[in-house]
Amino acid sequence: MTFYSFAKVVVWRIFKPLFRIQVIGLENFPKSGGVLLCPNHIDNLDPPVVGITAPRPVIFMGKEELFKTPVIKTLMKHLNVFPVKRGMNDREALRKGLKVLKDNQVLGLFPEGKRSKTGELGEGLSGAGFFALRSEAAVVPCAIIGPYKPFKKLKVVYGQPIDMKELREKKASASEVTAVIMDHLKKLIETHRC
Repeated sequence: MTFYSFAKVVVWRIFKPLFRIQVIGLENFPKSGGVLLCPNHIDNLDPPVVGITAPRPVIFMGKEELFKTPVIKTLMKHLNVFPVKRGMNDREALRKGLKVLKDNQVLGLFPEGKRSKTGELGEGLSGAGFFALRSEAAVVPCAIIGPYKPFKKLKVVYGQPIDMKELREKKASASEVTAVIMDHLKKLIETHRC
């Protein structure tokens, strides 16, 4: 058993009863091939929650600041997280992300780029659109709904893959594609919000 698999089991056993996690739409998650997984970002616990509920291992891009401490850096590596410099064009991170998708793995990317302070869906950055356009990966929106409060229900909803064929054919811009992803995410949140 890998460290990732072990951590997933341990965290699931703690988080599932604590946050009464309800997972919806697992049937929408592609069983194979590259997947660009696009969750909204409402809390620092979003990455582990997505990691334990997704049916396949998720490789996340994490802010570079997380990798400053040697112990945390080692932990991040074992949890399939690689660094990205926020607010600038990090070519190494872009290459790494594209390789993840090309290797038929799951790349977890928060389109908003940072956590929402209000809990409401923020504006998407062009990074999600970049990866969607530069790969053949399925693009799956993921809505995290509810407060991270003990014994209050938290929903994780996996939406159907977004059809990217027309956008790729018409060579839409990265920001246009991100806007489409955010629209799907918004609808998913509105549909499943209590």
